[in-house]
Amino acid sequence: MGKINMGRVVLGGLLAGLVITIGEFVLNMPILGKQWNEAMRALNRPPMDAEPPTFFILLSFALGLLTVWVYAAIRPRFGAGPMTAICAGLIIWVLASLYASAAMLPLHLFPRRLLLYATVWEFFELPIAALAGAWIYREEA
Repeated sequence: MGKINMGRVVLGGLLAGLVITIGEFVLNMPILGKQWNEAMRALNRPPMDAEPPTFFILLSFALGLLTVWVYAAIRPRFGAGPMTAICAGLIIWVLASLYASAAMLPLHLFPRRLLLYATVWEFFELPIAALAGAWIYREEA
């Protein structure tokens, strides 16, 4: 079992983060943007300006790095390849998306359908991001 190639984790993580950023933009701006703004208005909060999206972009890249790191960490046990990348993406989905959305349900802050749409979207988005990042990841010889 070799060491994790952190240079490749960073490269793959940046690609995975880009996939997540694009996916989140598409979901939360053109598809659900109006509904998110209505939900924020119901909470007496202003619609999003430039600051939250910048934060979410940085968070997406951090999630991409973590996703590829998980792929590299489980790769020796599960083997290199797409199925291991999908497993890594689903691990991150459970920890970052499913858990967060489930934790928001009893608070009744946001409509359930918005949380459901985001969670289902990310069920596909995160494994796709993991596949992209794993495509770049290689172990050192």
